[in-house]
Amino acid sequence: MEDRARSKLLYLNHSKYKSASLATTPEIVNNFKPIDSEKKYYFAPPRLYTSLINMKVKNIVMFNAIFLSSLILLSNCSQSNSISKPAKKDTVKTVAVTPADTVPKPVVYPPLNKPLYDSLMKRLAHGDTTGKWPVKNTPYPLPGAILPFKRVVAFYGNLYAKKMGILGELPPNEMLAKLKGEVKNWEKADPQTPVQPALHYIAVVASGSPGKDGKFRNRMPFKQIDSVLKLAKKAHAIVFLDIQVALSNIHAELPLLEKYWIMPNVHFGMDPEFSMKDGSHPGKKIGTYDAADINYVSAYLTNLVKKYNLPPKILIVHRFTKKMVTNYQNIKLHPEIQLVMDMDGWGEPDLKTGTYRYFIHNEPVQFTGYKLFYKNDIKKAPHHMLTPTEVLKYKPYPIYIQYQ
Repeated sequence: MEDRARSKLLYLNHSKYKSASLATTPEIVNNFKPIDSEKKYYFAPPRLYTSLINMKVKNIVMFNAIFLSSLILLSNCSQSNSISKPAKKDTVKTVAVTPADTVPKPVVYPPLNKPLYDSLMKRLAHGDTTGKWPVKNTPYPLPGAILPFKRVVAFYGNLYAKKMGILGELPPNEMLAKLKGEVKNWEKADPQTPVQPALHYIAVVASGSPGKDGKFRNRMPFKQIDSVLKLAKKAHAIVFLDIQVALSNIHAELPLLEKYWIMPNVHFGMDPEFSMKDGSHPGKKIGTYDAADINYVSAYLTNLVKKYNLPPKILIVHRFTKKMVTNYQNIKLHPEIQLVMDMDGWGEPDLKTGTYRYFIHNEPVQFTGYKLFYKNDIKKAPHHMLTPTEVLKYKPYPIYIQYQ
């Protein structure tokens, strides 16, 4: 016990110590003696203690020198190589993180030119003498607003159905080329107003079959929506996602697409025609939305615009009958939302002109839109789809144009 006391008892794990550079001498290794039954700890006699300590000090010095050299070498390598190899699974890598790596820089939009905005809104009224246009007491939009600085020209449809609109009827490249042609037609008809191309995609489609939940609507997969975003990017276009709720409701469907609403280039369209509040199957009769439904959507999107520092969202509301939108006078406007009432009916020119006058002009909200059908508008005499120049005869000027 005396020897053990004088040796100060080296508590070492023998197996680990053998593998270390301190215990490479056979004399040292062989002179370790176990001091417990489990052989976890070993005792070194006094004559070896000094040797161990001296050797330990030397090795610590050597280890530190090697470690410092490695750090210098690693530092030089990291400076000379901008791309490093992925770390192994059991390697802990420390990376200096700056605020720019984790927090996106806020987007700064030019301040709104209010005199220009007012003059453009007055121009959109197109000399209207009824006092309805431009709409009074509407809020100025946030910076980054598209309307009325640009006219939006959109292709509408769904990639799964050729009969639902031009967007899905033609092969992608051919469709984008045709959209480019329509943009040029509108630029020629109204050189004062730049044109913003758009793809208006039906993301939730009313269906003739009930589906598993009996709601008579089909939600498109995100992969397909993503493919539309890629096409839009190719054409420098913005995107509208349209929802046909059928026997579901806008409160249930709108939040499911929030990942897209927070994108600055994605806007929204709501279609009262397929909002079947009385339980009727879509397509059997014309559906309806109330101002309260539109206000819910506006408030929801307004919150996202504020939260994510987005430019104003354009909200399209389709309409071609009076009952499709009830209590229009109760629709609330927000600086974060640009609300367009879109004349969505098809038919001969005179019928479309009357629909626009009664349900768009006579019940003003904020902005107006007009839909043109490549096929349905030419079914009846005079078998003619209106040209941009002819549409621009309307009061007020439509600032959103949709082709189906």
